Amino acid sequence: MTNETKQLLSFEAKLEIIGINPFVYLPQEALSEILKRAKKEKGKIPVKGRVNNIDYTQTLLRYKGEWRLYINTKMLKNSPQRIGELLQITIQIDTETRIITPHPQLMQALQNNSVAEKKFNELTPSLKLEIIKYISFLKTEESINRNVEKAIIFLMGNGTFIGRKNLNKTGNHDEIQKHS
Repeated sequence: MTNETKQLLSFEAKLEIIGINPFVYLPQEALSEILKRAKKEKGKIPVKGRVNNIDYTQTLLRYKGEWRLYINTKMLKNSPQRIGELLQITIQIDTETRIITPHPQLMQALQNNSVAEKKFNELTPSLKLEIIKYISFLKTEESINRNVEKAIIFLMGNGTFIGRKNLNKTGNHDEIQKHS
């Protein structure tokens, strides 16, 4: 990575909200530079930096044609209550490999249920990752247990999980229905 790519970009941005999600727009100059460094204009761009002097690791996302840096409560305490606040932000491309390992309880539950494990292995990589991420970022033992159980029920073709209705009985990922 060149020194130019490592250089932090700094800017001020007003905290806004879409739905329940606080975010900032990057100024055009900073956005153009990030897109140039990332060598892409679509998809997700891993970034890191600081919000009001607090380090963050995040993903720059394009939603409805606009690039947004979502500001969660780890990045800015009470961010949903701080809409309109002017934030001091630095940003750069994050070149670190991001690997999320499945929660041990999810792995154990899959090993204990060969049907659910088979269905899990047949899922698209993106849906597998969605399930892994969801469970891996839960905080309490109770919510982990509850959601691992829900994931297994979902994989068995019953119930809903992560905003999706159900997996058909054959496990065909093309027939997974999203909640409306």
